[in-house]
Order: sequence, then structure tokens, then C-alpha cells
Amino acid sequence: MINSYKKYSRRKFTTTITSAGAAFFLYPLSSFAMNIEEDPRIAKIVSNSIGIDTHNHMDVPFLKEDFKNQKYDLKEELNKSGLSAICLTFCVDRPKLNNKGYAYERFIIILDELDELLKSNNINRALNFTDIKTAHKEKHPIVIQSVEGGHFIEDKIERLELAYNRGVRHLGLLHDNPSYTPLGDIYTDPPKYNGLTEMGINTIKECNRLGILVDLTHCSNKGINDAIKVSNKPIIISHTGLNTQLGNNEKMAKMMLPRLISKEQAKIVASAGGILGVWTHLSESPTEYAQNILAMVEVAGIDHVCIGTDTKIAPSSNDKFGGKTNQAWENTKQGFYYTLVKSLLDIGFKEDEIAKIGGGNYFRVFDIATKKS
Repeated sequence: MINSYKKYSRRKFTTTITSAGAAFFLYPLSSFAMNIEEDPRIAKIVSNSIGIDTHNHMDVPFLKEDFKNQKYDLKEELNKSGLSAICLTFCVDRPKLNNKGYAYERFIIILDELDELLKSNNINRALNFTDIKTAHKEKHPIVIQSVEGGHFIEDKIERLELAYNRGVRHLGLLHDNPSYTPLGDIYTDPPKYNGLTEMGINTIKECNRLGILVDLTHCSNKGINDAIKVSNKPIIISHTGLNTQLGNNEKMAKMMLPRLISKEQAKIVASAGGILGVWTHLSESPTEYAQNILAMVEVAGIDHVCIGTDTKIAPSSNDKFGGKTNQAWENTKQGFYYTLVKSLLDIGFKEDEIAKIGGGNYFRVFDIATKKS
């Protein structure tokens, strides 16, 4: 098991989460409640742990008129899932950015729309771990505001502080398309910058200073290693899988392979105190997903793995793409976290280990990262 942290001392954080969880209560889950007679440990784990999906998309339109005509059942779907929180993630590089200023304009529009969406659902953004513990105790779902891609920064590093002031606490440095001012090499493109650019390095330093968790999912291996060297706080790769876990769909495996991580690179991230989120892609059943998580744990260690589904908890009423988190697999009747906990138990994980994977590991890193340097 890999437990060493390179630049900071290990905190007794998981113990805090586990003991505090005993005083928490389960969200009302109506028909999605698991039959606890089948295995009473399932409801206990969901109740006592603070579950989070570290990469969950909330795609809202760039046109405000379109936003007004759509419905998002965010609170209802969160309550069904059994999760306590999600990293509410959006990107601005689709469709492709053609002019300077577009990324920032889209960024502000989306944050404004998410303000309205969260208000209508009576859900707050978590600015620190205390907010998350308080929300869980009061039985309210909460979100961590996440942005996938630093495109909105362009050549103005001060926009990170604006993002921070708007509630952003989790930043994916890169995404699928390049930004106006390059931040580093994207793992699906041929390398151009030998890792991170100077602006990419400065972005990480500024995130460290402000208290924003840095997500390196779309970075090349060299970019990840550059970030680890420069960051004085732990990092996350929120949604990936091992490149040895390819599933049975050859076409999907070939498409996703550039986005998967090697065992060697996963060990580098874990050795630096980082965490790795396992997505639901390349798993055709909850059991296969649990096995993909197990494979990552065997490589990185139980303290360095989390959930990062890359799904949508509450797509808009007219969204034709991307499946709901609670229906990640066909014929799933229970909420996502209930289903996952059952599958993890079935393949041999212990209750305390599930609590770490389900949220404890993320919140340990989130707590460290969101404290100002």
C-alpha cells in the first residue's frame, strides 16, 4: 500500500470522517432505498460515509433563453443516488473556441445559470470541508463547483481569483481542446510543450495559493509529473481507469485507451499523495466497475482511490447525450451509491475501505487543497 506523501505530513483525516459519520443520518430515498434485510451493511455504509462523485457533469447551455426552457432534477437525483455531494462540473471548450474572450464569456454565463439552478434546488456550493460536514449533518445535498479546463483564464491569471470568489474549488487544468494561452500537453494530442507551459505552472501555483484543488485528468504524463513537482498541495486525477482494464467492448476500449493511466503513472500520483478517480466507462455492470476500482486500489493503495464517474446526475430535460448517474448500468433499480456499495462488498471490500473510496480520500485531499497557502 502506498501511503507516503512527498511534500506534507499525512493527516489523521480518514479516522475523523469515519467517526463523524456515525452521527450522520441517511437522506430520504423513497423507493430507491435498498432492502437492508438483504445486507444491512449497505444502508449503514451509505449513512455513515460522505459519498461523493468527483467528476459529474452539469451541462447548461451558453444561451440564457435556452436555459430558461430546461428542467434539471438535481436535488431529486442527488437524494436518489445516496451520494452526499458531487463535483458539479462544466466545460467551455465545446463547441470549439474560435476567438479570444469566448471562453471567459461562456464561463461567466454558465456560473450565472448554475447560481439560478442551485438556488431553485435549494443546494449550496461547498467552499471547504466544514461546509460539507454541516450539510451532511443537516441532511442537505451539496456540490463542489468544478470547471473542466482552464480555458477561461486565457492570458489573465487574475481570473482564477474571480473563479474562487464565485465558488470554484476544483479546477481541471486541461480538457479536450487547447486554450487560447496554452497550459500544457493534452493527453489525446501529440505533445507540443514537453509537459506544462509556464502559464500552466503559474496556474497551479495560484490554485495552491487561493485554495483550489488541481485536477490533472487530461494532462500528459510529463504534464502530470511537472505539476507534482511544482505543487505544494496534493492533486487529483478525477476520472480515468487503468490501461489494463479495457472491458469487452473493443471499439470503446480503443477510443478510451489514450485517456487511461498506466500502473507506473498511477503509482507516481499516489506516491505524491494524490488520488485517482475511477470512471464508469469500460464497465458494463456494477460488478465490473467494482473490479476496476479494485484493480486501481491494488496499484495505488486504498488511500489513493476515489469515484469519478464522468456521468450526469441530472441532465436537462431535453439532453440526448450522456446517461444519468443513477442509471449508469441497465436494469439498475437502486441509487448509484447504494449499487456501488453493494458491489464493493460483494467482491470483498471492508466497510472502512468503502468509506475511503466513497469519499474519505477525496475529502482528505480537498481539505488540504482548499486551505490557503
